[in-house]
Amino acid sequence: MKFVIQRVQNASVTVDNDIIGSIGKGLLILIGVSNSDTEEIADKMLKKACNLRIFSDENDKTNLSLKDVDGELLLVSQFTLYANCKKGNRPSFFDAGNPDHANKLYNYIIEQASSYTEKVAHGEFGADMKVSLLNDGPFTIVLDSDEL
Repeated sequence: MKFVIQRVQNASVTVDNDIIGSIGKGLLILIGVSNSDTEEIADKMLKKACNLRIFSDENDKTNLSLKDVDGELLLVSQFTLYANCKKGNRPSFFDAGNPDHANKLYNYIIEQASSYTEKVAHGEFGADMKVSLLNDGPFTIVLDSDEL
């Protein structure tokens, strides 16, 4: 499983010109799922992401977590995180999870996220989404379950 975590001042996701999810200060997490991923891996990744101390404290040091700042979450499925660009110029997505498996884990993550913050917004699995954000920093972190 791969997460691209962006600390944002605000973010939103739009489908067919309708905003279906939006947040203020918090984390936008792009989520890529592989076929070998499980709910246990999802739990570990979500816990790590939400407990990262990447928000500034009163001394402008990154020392606070999402909960510490009453931050919000926007979760967006992103199979392209598993793009393989080794051969040629057209990425292969062979390593991305099959849609049924990936959608199940994506929905599981959305359900579990409410234990970390009251405001959880999300995109629509498989839809053509437009994501807007104001990255705060910019501050972007990539988590890979193979490295945790």
